[in-house]
Amino acid sequence: MRGDETRKMAVMDEWLDAVCAELGVERSVMDANTRGLLRLINDVAHGPSRPGAPMTAFLVGLASASVSGDPAVQAEAVKDRVAAVDALVQRWTAGATAAPDES
Repeated sequence: MRGDETRKMAVMDEWLDAVCAELGVERSVMDANTRGLLRLINDVAHGPSRPGAPMTAFLVGLASASVSGDPAVQAEAVKDRVAAVDALVQRWTAGATAAPDES
């Protein structure tokens, strides 16, 4: 099973190299945020909305896109936005699991 996971990650990296090249995105920006983004996508998919997970990643990227042309600044912007959405997921999940208000 481990070999299959390694192969999947290798294919993902190859695919993402091609996407970055096609879109003119600096790969280092994504590399600096891969774990955080994958964790966020997983948390959204298993929390607020499975179909909303990839769209959430898109919105994080969109919100980070206008920052700066400097890849280091862009990477930090993505990290900040991932943290903000992570906090939202936690609040959303806490609200969804709280006892309903009996007004």
